[in-house]
Amino acid sequence: MKTHAIKLHRSALPAILAVLLTALIASNSFAQAKSWQQVATPPLPAFHPAQPKRIELSNGMVIFLQEDHELPLIDGFARIRGGSHDEPADKVGLANIFGKVWRTGGTKAQTGDQLDDFLEVRAARVETGGGPDSTSISLSCLKGDFDDVFAVFIDLLRNPEFRADKLDLAQKQAYDAISRRNDEIDDIAEREAAKLAYGSANPYARQIEYSTIGAITRQDLLDWHQKYVQPDHMILGISGDFDSSAMEAKLRAAFESWPRGGDLPETEVSYAPAKPGYYQIEKGDVNQSSIQMVALGTTRNNPDYYAIAVFNQAFGGGFSSRLFNDIRTKRGLAYSVGGGIGTNFGHPGILEFAAATKSQSTIESIKALDEDIDNLKNQPITEEEIKQAKDAILNAFIFRLDSPDKVLGERMTYEFYGYPADWLDKLPAEIQKVTAADVKRVAEKYVHRDQLAVLVVGNTKEFDQPLSSLGAVKDIDITIPPPPAAAK
Repeated sequence: MKTHAIKLHRSALPAILAVLLTALIASNSFAQAKSWQQVATPPLPAFHPAQPKRIELSNGMVIFLQEDHELPLIDGFARIRGGSHDEPADKVGLANIFGKVWRTGGTKAQTGDQLDDFLEVRAARVETGGGPDSTSISLSCLKGDFDDVFAVFIDLLRNPEFRADKLDLAQKQAYDAISRRNDEIDDIAEREAAKLAYGSANPYARQIEYSTIGAITRQDLLDWHQKYVQPDHMILGISGDFDSSAMEAKLRAAFESWPRGGDLPETEVSYAPAKPGYYQIEKGDVNQSSIQMVALGTTRNNPDYYAIAVFNQAFGGGFSSRLFNDIRTKRGLAYSVGGGIGTNFGHPGILEFAAATKSQSTIESIKALDEDIDNLKNQPITEEEIKQAKDAILNAFIFRLDSPDKVLGERMTYEFYGYPADWLDKLPAEIQKVTAADVKRVAEKYVHRDQLAVLVVGNTKEFDQPLSSLGAVKDIDITIPPPPAAAK
C-alpha cells in the first residue's frame, strides 16, 4: 500500500493548534476554573534520589562514593576536622592561612607553581581551604586524567611543604583584607552583629588582626597539618563517572595503610551575647543604614527546627513574608528586610532581623521592625501564611538534592556533624506536620524584642531622629589596630 505524506506550512500550525485546543475545551477535556484559587494542585510526587555508598576504612577514614555518568568528570572533596574555632586566640586566621598555603606552597616534590602548570594543561583543579569547623582539599578533572590528578591530591594531602614565600604572600593578602574591612557597610554590619550575638571572643566571631596574622609561622602550619590532617579526622567524597567497586579498591590501596592520628581534644566554645540595647557605628560616607537586631539562635538538631523553619519563611523569609510585605511593600521603608531564628549544624546560629534603608528613614524602620515583632503576640502567623511558607519550603526542597554531587554534599555534612543519614529525607514530612500552634509556640519561645541587641551602621548625621531617641546607645569603635611595628 502506498502512503502519502501531507506537508503543512509552518504558518498553518498556530491555527491548527487553536482548533484542537477549542475542541478539547468544548469536550471538557480541560476543567474550567472560575478563579486561580480553584485550580487543583496535585500533591508533590515522592522524591528519592540515589544515595552515595558509605565506606569506613580500618583507620577510621570515612568515604562516600556517588556515581554520576552524565559527563566524563570526577570530583572529590575531603573535609577535615579542625577549623578556625580551634585556633589559639593569639593566632586568629591560622586556619585560613593554612588553607591557602597548603595548596600554593606545593609538596616536597613540586612547588605550587609547578602544580599549577601540571593541572592547567589537564583543565583540572586541586584546591585547599579553611573554614570555621574544618579545612578541606578538593579535586576536579576529566575521567581520563583522574589517576594523574589523584596522585597530586594524595601528595598534597600527605606531603605539603608550606614554602615560606607563599606564607609571606598569604600574610600580605590577609593584611590587605584587614586594611579594607571597613569599606563596605554590609561587611561591617555582618561582622559586628556576629560579635554582639556570640561575644567578641567567641571563635565564630573573632576577628583577624595584623598582629594575629603576623604571629603565624611556617612551623604552625606544619604542626596544624600533623595534628588535624589524619585519616580518622577526615571524610572523603568522590562523585562522577566511575565504577564504585573499582574506585573503592583504588581508595583503599591509597589510604588503608595510613595510620590513625588519634582523638582530637574537644574545643570549649563559650557564648557571651551582648546585653540588649542599641549599638551604633558611624559611617559618614554612606547615605543608607544597615539595621541588625540579633541574639543567639539554636542548632538544627533542635526538635523545634521544623517549626522554626516554617516560622522563618512566613515571617521573614522571602518576598511573600510578613516583614517584606509590611516594611518594604506597604510602607516602602527598606531596600531589603527579613530574618528569623538562625540555625546551624555544629553551633547555634544567630537570631536576626535585618533591614537596609536610606539614612532618613532609619529610626522609622527600627520602629516598624519593633511593631511587626510585637504584633506576633496578638497577630500570630495565620494558617494562610503557614500554607504559603510550607509550599515555599517544599517546592524548593528538590533543588537541595537535584544533582548527585548535592546529595553527596548533604550526606557528608550529616556525617561530619553527627546527624542521622536520613536527616534531610525526613524534612518534607516533618514540615507538613507543623501546625499553627507549633509556629506560635516557637515564636513565643525564641523571639523576644526586649532581649535583642540592635546594631545600626550608617551616617548618623542624616538619621530621621537620633538613635538615642529610642534608648541608651553604645558606640562601637571599629578602628583597625595598626601592625605591631607601626604601633611602636
